[in-house]
Amino acid sequence: MSAERGSSYGQHRAATPVDRLGIWLSARAIGRHVRHDGARIADFGCGYDGRLARSLAERAASVLAVDLALAPDLGEQPRITAVESPIAELLPTLPDASLDLVLCVSVLEHLWEPEAALAHFHRLLAPGGALFVNVPSWRGKRFLELAAFRLGVSPAEEMDDHKRYYDPRDLWPMLVAAGFRPSAIRCRRHKLGLNTYAVCRAAPDTR
Repeated sequence: MSAERGSSYGQHRAATPVDRLGIWLSARAIGRHVRHDGARIADFGCGYDGRLARSLAERAASVLAVDLALAPDLGEQPRITAVESPIAELLPTLPDASLDLVLCVSVLEHLWEPEAALAHFHRLLAPGGALFVNVPSWRGKRFLELAAFRLGVSPAEEMDDHKRYYDPRDLWPMLVAAGFRPSAIRCRRHKLGLNTYAVCRAAPDTR
């Protein structure tokens, strides 16, 4: 296995307008598809500034923001707990059924063992909780690499760190294998087909 990356997204460069647009679109999609008022949220791979985590914290019960490196002030924000750690190392240490909403936005494509991460996300969800995943699609691969390798308007090191790309037919069976029921998975293309997103709900408590 190759070495893990050593820095967080946005740690060594300012966010571009494209970055900010992507965060806004993700927040909008989350707002449409999952309820986060009063929720216990974890944003895995939140980026150095934790922009999405900050935007959700005002209405959440708590937000766990996780990445390799985080802005010093992130953990000072109300209701945010900032943890600097590789995702694969932290996930096994977190308790079962402890979260209402798990976010994995533009992160799964960077992981060497995405299947293991998805299984942990399923384990961490409380009954009725939701996982939101956003990943670049195979169509998106062409545009991302054009922007990074030819035009130089996005960071080439980010594209070089990608391990996989995901259309719905790639992501959906991984979600089922992680433990989500097919009836509880919504998996579609969005952002002009450049990304795939999935909203997966844990089984409700039937006791």
